[in-house]
Amino acid sequence: MLITVKLFANFRVGRFVVEVRDYPAGTAIKAVSGSLGLASQEIGMTMLNGRHAEPERVLKDGDVLAFFPLLGGG
Repeated sequence: MLITVKLFANFRVGRFVVEVRDYPAGTAIKAVSGSLGLASQEIGMTMLNGRHAEPERVLKDGDVLAFFPLLGGG
């Protein structure tokens, strides 16, 4: 199944901005983040088709997945 993956901020460094990637049916969001080398404690927000999504959520063909890092500052 084809999933559009979008990375934001420092997650783009050494990776990509937007890429369509092929994953087997039944793949969960956490498997995608793991395959990209994104540690769960570094992820501030995950969006699936424009809505907040949990790491255990199983993806469907054509989904758009976006990862945002934790933000620092004060």
